[in-house]
Amino acid sequence: MSLTVPPDLLTRAEAGEVEDDDFIACVRTSLPYAFGLVAELTGRLAAGDTPPGAQFADNQAAPPDEQARGQLLRAMASDAIRGALQRHFRVRLAFQNCHRVAVFPLDDGADAQLARFTSVRSQLLNQSPQLLNC
Repeated sequence: MSLTVPPDLLTRAEAGEVEDDDFIACVRTSLPYAFGLVAELTGRLAAGDTPPGAQFADNQAAPPDEQARGQLLRAMASDAIRGALQRHFRVRLAFQNCHRVAVFPLDDGADAQLARFTSVRSQLLNQSPQLLNC
């Protein structure tokens, strides 16, 4: 899954640095499922729609199709895309398996929960036979 880069944005990138807002617009257009999921989770976090006692919002539903799954994997695997999404939404992102994304607030109060979510133990406990081919 690649980004669809408009010619004018490519020209600007060839000439020098690109503003985050311009890159985010490219990501939003190229990876609408991934962008929308992060936006939804950020909204849930802001509204307090989180698991009991949690300081994060996460998605446990698989993407609706392989194209959406590819978008999500592309966004989470790219340091540039992931970093831009974090800066844009002012959250920290965490990723497990092929679809479980979580957003955490930037404050230090969520550090322990982020560490638990991204731990080896949590990764192992979040496995299932249904995820072997994702």
